[in-house]
Amino acid sequence: MGESEIFEVLRASLWTGVLMGLPILGVTLVLGFAIGLVQALTSVQEMTLTFVPKIVAVVVVFFLSIGYMTRVCLDLFNNTIIPLILG
Repeated sequence: MGESEIFEVLRASLWTGVLMGLPILGVTLVLGFAIGLVQALTSVQEMTLTFVPKIVAVVVVFFLSIGYMTRVCLDLFNNTIIPLILG
């Protein structure tokens, strides 16, 4: 296994991590922006108002996207890792 193959596996692994985290990070970003906007418009600065909805949203999105995350992870394994092990 040469240096270029190691970098290719590293690149593919990092990209897989980005793709797996994208649904959760996207929902958290949108929800954080919406809650921040509501807080700015109403002058309510309650910490639980930002924390609890984000945690609930992250848990819900995690369970809704677990199949997608599994497919992305299996694609990395089947298309990148296994060919390097066999060859």
